[in-house]
Amino acid sequence: MVASTFSVEDDMVSASLAPSNLAVPAADPHCQTLTRLARTHFNVDTALVTVSDAHGQRLHAFHGLAPDLLPPNLSAPSLHAVSPRAKVVVVSDTADDERFGGGRSGSAARLPRFYASCELTDDDGRHLGALTLLDKLPRTLDDTQRNFLRELAGLIAHGLERDRSLATLRQRVEELEASGELMSLALAGSETGTWDRNVLTGKIDYSAAWKSMLGYAEHEVGNRIEDAYLRVHPDDLAYVQATMRSHFDNKTDSYMVEHRIRCKDGSYKWICSRGKVVKRGSAGHALRMVGTSTDITALRETTAQLHQSIEMVTNLTNEVPGMVFQYRLMSDGVASFPYASDGIRDIYELTPQQAATSAHTIDALIDARDLGAYRESLQASAASLLPWHLEYRVQLPQQGLRWRQGDAQPRRLDDGSTLWHGFITDVTDRKRIEAELQELATVDFLTQLPNRRHFMVQSEAELARIRRAGSSVAAVLMFDLDHFKALNDRWGHAVGDRALSHFAALLRAEVRPGDIVGRLGGEEFAMVLPNTGTDAAITRAARVQQRISRTPMLHGDEPIPMTVSIGIDMIRTSDVGVDQSLYRGDTALYRAKERGRNRIEIYSG
Repeated sequence: MVASTFSVEDDMVSASLAPSNLAVPAADPHCQTLTRLARTHFNVDTALVTVSDAHGQRLHAFHGLAPDLLPPNLSAPSLHAVSPRAKVVVVSDTADDERFGGGRSGSAARLPRFYASCELTDDDGRHLGALTLLDKLPRTLDDTQRNFLRELAGLIAHGLERDRSLATLRQRVEELEASGELMSLALAGSETGTWDRNVLTGKIDYSAAWKSMLGYAEHEVGNRIEDAYLRVHPDDLAYVQATMRSHFDNKTDSYMVEHRIRCKDGSYKWICSRGKVVKRGSAGHALRMVGTSTDITALRETTAQLHQSIEMVTNLTNEVPGMVFQYRLMSDGVASFPYASDGIRDIYELTPQQAATSAHTIDALIDARDLGAYRESLQASAASLLPWHLEYRVQLPQQGLRWRQGDAQPRRLDDGSTLWHGFITDVTDRKRIEAELQELATVDFLTQLPNRRHFMVQSEAELARIRRAGSSVAAVLMFDLDHFKALNDRWGHAVGDRALSHFAALLRAEVRPGDIVGRLGGEEFAMVLPNTGTDAAITRAARVQQRISRTPMLHGDEPIPMTVSIGIDMIRTSDVGVDQSLYRGDTALYRAKERGRNRIEIYSG
């Protein structure tokens, strides 16, 4: 981790600008993914997450180009302040900002020109760190972008809080294990004494260890059963006598009780007494009984502490968002969840008891598209003993389709089974954001057609198909709205945008399955028609012109006529790339423009 030299108080930043190593940290995958999404969505050079502590800032996650310095955290609140809402700070040009050394020679140049930062806060509004965007060119963010930056920061902060909760859980588990060791020590060091009772005479003889256990010397304990009963705690006496009578009457195979007994100093110890009648009369009545007594005071205390620790850990796991679990896979393939936190009610809409004996109840909830991968990933983890990690879908009765992420560490048990300890969390919101960002990366926002980049990828795939087939053909149609600049000048850019959307809708109406269509930029569009020759391409182009003529765009009640010029060529197997086909189609398009517009021209070399 890299510690920043910046300190923050009353939203002012003072800095000792020392170069920073900025090595990529080993952050959790959730934070790394969101950092990468932030960089992709805002199209900046760098996106990074820093966390704050008493020593300043530390780099937690990083994606993109490394700046010379770890930037200041301008979004941090005043010292000890609690912010009700995550703070966003945008510096359009750091060269003009004195907090970045603006105006001082050589200072601002060492930092990117654009800076945007959103504070990371926990559920109580306490400051955790910052999500920061950096770019080499000045720019700004509108309100929508600021809100999206704040949403991403909220997801990152949630992940940081989850990691802290898990760290606390691990610490509590370690304390639990330490309590178990204490219990073992108590058992190993416990004292045990023996006794021998004559049932008929009531005489009972104790070993020296028995007397010593209660603090008595050898001669200080009498052998009358009446004295023994006086040493038993009054609240336990009836229970002790009833248990012994039941064994005397042959109703139990042995005698065992846990009770309190008074020591020489007047205090009470917990004793576990075990005994058995070793001699009976001809009528079956008890004559002689021998047994042992063990001091279990320390064990009782340790057990109470252990129960408290178990209750504490259980409460902690039940409060962590998600499901803490143990998953056991037997060598015969039978699987179960010996432990599941209360989070199973949200993750799978089940109770812990429903999964305790068999994993079938959970398998039934895995989406059919992911069930095979789910089972195979667990089998692979069991075979290699490598950590299990999987993102998969579930179909729940109340929540419907949801995404889950599972992470667990396996270990082999002595009986050959595999036991995982792990955590399952809801990642539906993150998967939704990833899908939205993927759509933003491939779809033109205004026309909802594929953008130039996605259109080119699809067209290159068609060129590759033609090369493999050898004899296949595909036509390229280039479209350009006529007099679009004049339309913008007369009606305004809002109407111009509507005109582009209107034409895009007309193009979509002409698209067949397998056709490729996209907006290349401005008022220029293109189509690739697989398995289409020149004559069929001319027919399709004419239909587009007829459709735009029959379907003018309305501005209020006034129709705004539009025409389109079209250039046509064929994709050739000799083309190095689809750019060549588009260039030829573009050449034909401009010939249509030169010859009066609203025309269709075929590339002729």
